Amino acid sequence: MTKKRFGIMGGTFDPIHYGHLLIANEVLDKYNMEKIIFIPAGNPPHKQGPRASSLDRFLMTNIATLSNDKFIVSDIEIKSTKKSYTINTVTELLKIYEDTEFYFITGTDAIIDLPNWHETEELLKLCKFIAVSRPGYSTFEIEEKINKIKNQYDGQIELLQVPMLQISSTDIRNRISLKRSAKYLLPETVEQYIIKNNLYAENEIDYGY
Repeated sequence: MTKKRFGIMGGTFDPIHYGHLLIANEVLDKYNMEKIIFIPAGNPPHKQGPRASSLDRFLMTNIATLSNDKFIVSDIEIKSTKKSYTINTVTELLKIYEDTEFYFITGTDAIIDLPNWHETEELLKLCKFIAVSRPGYSTFEIEEKINKIKNQYDGQIELLQVPMLQISSTDIRNRISLKRSAKYLLPETVEQYIIKNNLYAENEIDYGY
């Protein structure tokens, strides 16, 4: 019996933007996925806490993905009070979706840091990884590092190059806090939600992704 293929798009989605949606759609198309599951992080172990509430980020992600019936939004992490370790999330998803093969989608910068993730070896047994290239990274250097991780943990990691949009959630938050336009960086419905609920009103200074 052929297993179904599901992609996992994790992230704080604080807020979700067109870069996230573009990557998800590229993976959906290239790997012939049945579904992409967007999972807003609840309490991420490697990041500073999200600016918007779990509910707001969950609703914005739902609004952004509403028009694509192959996109699903899960509250599996935001309803948990524990740290959002990827291995726990994947383990739970395997219980919910039987006969399914999962592909965890993340940036190449996160893949390079994979040896520092929680229970890396076990995680790579449970799911495959798709490393999405970002501007400014040498493909040859990344491939070398990915091959080293694959050999070390006997895991499956594929490198995917997509037409990247230079969009970051931090930049969007800064624009909104400074009352500058964020139009065309994220779905208009998400922008309207942010304005209506007065999200990201305070100034922000971290210009990371």
